Amino acid sequence: MSATDDAIARIRAEVATLHGELVRYGLVVWTGGNVSARVPGTDYFVIKPSGVSYDHLTPENMILCDLDGDVVTGSLGSDHRPSSDTAAHAYVYREMPEVGGVVHTHSTYAVAWAARGEEIPCVITGMADEFGGPIPVGPFAVIGDDSIGRGIVETLRGHRSRAVLMQNHGPFTIGSTAKDAVKAAVMCEDAARSVHIAREAGPLIPIPQDRIDALYARYQSVYGQSGDARR
Repeated sequence: MSATDDAIARIRAEVATLHGELVRYGLVVWTGGNVSARVPGTDYFVIKPSGVSYDHLTPENMILCDLDGDVVTGSLGSDHRPSSDTAAHAYVYREMPEVGGVVHTHSTYAVAWAARGEEIPCVITGMADEFGGPIPVGPFAVIGDDSIGRGIVETLRGHRSRAVLMQNHGPFTIGSTAKDAVKAAVMCEDAARSVHIAREAGPLIPIPQDRIDALYARYQSVYGQSGDARR
């Protein structure tokens, strides 16, 4: 097996496993949502097939695509259609080479903020740590082409947040790896839920920007074990 084949096999296994995390944290229903991961050192990424039950996702039916979003002919899983969000993921990978993973969920509270077209304000320290400020709203875009990808890139490029709430749709997250993007999706929903409940109970208390900056810097560079920041 070549180094490229080995890398593809590893990413297939990782992406199949990470879809289970979306279910475990209650971020998806039925077959909605998806995880993808760039194959390091190649112009490929791996994403799940469209409309297949999470219980039936395996490394073998993960789909290998090029950065135009086209299925790699003859590869494992190429007899399945890829996720309907594949063009969006491909656009992100083309335009943001630092991104190694992309996640889309239909998590309840984040979708509720997206339905209002309202960013989630940074009023809890966990948000300052993870996102460095508010979670922004991206433009309304129709599924099927790269419009969603364009909205993700336009919103998150130069922004600290690794999550965007696509208006009337739901959250997309990016990360240095697929696991990093899944963590961002989990933390996005946690923030969406907590801030929603807090606002229902009374006025929100803003965190001063300098404190947000300090919290973000500490979490990104100091928190956790050596070489394992943000975990």
